[in-house]
Amino acid sequence: MAAPAFAGKVNIAGLTAPEGYDGFIVKYREGSAERRDALNVKGSLNRVAKAGIAGKARALGHVRRLAVGSDLVSAGKLDRVEAETIMRELAADPNVEYVEVNRRMMPTLTPNDTRYNEQWHYFGANGLRANTAWDRSTGAGTVVAVLDTGITPHTELNANVLPGYDFISNAASARDNDGRDNNPNDQGDWYLAGECGQVRASNSSWHGSHVAGTVAAVTNNAAGVAGVAYGSRIVPVRVLGKCGGTTADIADAIVWASGGAVAGVPANANPAEVINMSLGGDGACSATYQNAINAAVNRGTTVVIAAGNDNDDVANHTPGNCNNVISVAASDDNGDRAFYSNYGARIDVAAPGGETCSPNLRFLALGEEPYCDVNHAARGILSTVNTGAQAQVAQGYKFSQGTSMATPHVAGVVALMQSAVAAPLTPAQVEQALKDSARAFAAGACPGGCGSGMVDANAAVAEAIRVAGGGGGVDNAVKAYSNTTDVAINDLYYSYSSIAVAGRTGNAPSNASVSVDIVHSYRGDLSVALIAPDGSVYTLKNYNGQDGAANVKTSYTVDLSGEALNGTWKLRVGDHYEGDTGYINSWSVTF
Repeated sequence: MAAPAFAGKVNIAGLTAPEGYDGFIVKYREGSAERRDALNVKGSLNRVAKAGIAGKARALGHVRRLAVGSDLVSAGKLDRVEAETIMRELAADPNVEYVEVNRRMMPTLTPNDTRYNEQWHYFGANGLRANTAWDRSTGAGTVVAVLDTGITPHTELNANVLPGYDFISNAASARDNDGRDNNPNDQGDWYLAGECGQVRASNSSWHGSHVAGTVAAVTNNAAGVAGVAYGSRIVPVRVLGKCGGTTADIADAIVWASGGAVAGVPANANPAEVINMSLGGDGACSATYQNAINAAVNRGTTVVIAAGNDNDDVANHTPGNCNNVISVAASDDNGDRAFYSNYGARIDVAAPGGETCSPNLRFLALGEEPYCDVNHAARGILSTVNTGAQAQVAQGYKFSQGTSMATPHVAGVVALMQSAVAAPLTPAQVEQALKDSARAFAAGACPGGCGSGMVDANAAVAEAIRVAGGGGGVDNAVKAYSNTTDVAINDLYYSYSSIAVAGRTGNAPSNASVSVDIVHSYRGDLSVALIAPDGSVYTLKNYNGQDGAANVKTSYTVDLSGEALNGTWKLRVGDHYEGDTGYINSWSVTF
């Protein structure tokens, strides 16, 4: 329906609240009777109230005039469709300048993941403060390669995992009977007593899945845990099996993960902005490691490595002592260096590594072998694992401790930083920005030295934006942004799926591409629209009761040249008939 001449602007950006709507803010034009005297607003509201919704009158009340000159209007409890109808009726008055929802603001994003409240390491006073960064960046558009034991199937990981590779060349260590292959599935790293140079037996650690969950667990899905950079994607690279992994395999994996060529291995279709290496051993940095790391850094990949868990100088432990890396120490929930964490002049920063157990001392003597007297699992880092003792059994969650746990916190922050800027920062810029924005340890809280301090996610993202020049200037590179989280489509209701775009400047192009994958048994029921960050609606598909085919899987070219790139874009799917349901499987916008 065409809008009346001089109709006010309707800002529907706030029509996303599941609990409904009961108030609007209406701004009347300068010189209008309503603007001169708030008493005249009642007459304007009465005209709309009588028209109502579908012929049914609705009570509208004038609550008060705001300090900015607009008026707060009450409307009773309305659903999404009713609220939009009333807003458009209000805006049809030529005296109205704009109408918007009286939105409810909340504290900085708190995910609804059921065990998020146990992840002190994200939101606590001595945590990463990741929650304060999520309004700026989620890591969307970035790739993190996790060089570890591989990956296990997990509903908290699957949607964020890209194709990876198994670089373990020894079939016995790989436990898959064929050495290197394109399947990074974690076969378990358990061993028996007397194997791997160890006196005691050990169960499978599912270490790679724990690390991957910290980086990018699916978040705000009302289940499990959150991830630091939950908008990023993981490339799992298997380098550790039974009895660990070798320098030769790990070096090849570093090259491949960063986009380099490895003989006999297909090219990595998703080169990583950041590599996470929660692994290590004793000794100086080898030439092989250093050459592989240098090659990755030269390709623009930031390499983040665990300092080690020996309560020793990191200079004695590799590859955390190599050049051109970000070497990460671990902190505890009290803001101290974790009792086991390595330390020293080669540490760059620290991040939460937790303590599932600890000695009856604040710190051990420097160089003393770590030991525990007291168990307290909940002070560790909670993330995704498998529950099997040896082979995979079922998905689960576990508290763990170590610089292995601290490192993916930092890798996740690097993904947040790179996602927030237009042109990627160099690895050197990333490292410096992390250091410059880190929170210093309290006096005496890190004997031996913890570099520049504890990583602060929000401060690091802000520093990255500053270094990039407030967003990195005009970004002419075409980027695709996607949301793969399922959203149910219910009868006679609008459903929404959001994509946050940050770190871009300027407007979208006139030939933006919107791709949708909607599963529905009767697509004629559905209307599909793209909603820009300013609330503008771009219709992609109208509903048509005669179209009885299933699903909407197609792409649309849309002129978005009048819209700023940055902000939250939404796919709105309306179901206009009863009897058939479905869900938004995924969608993307490319510009």
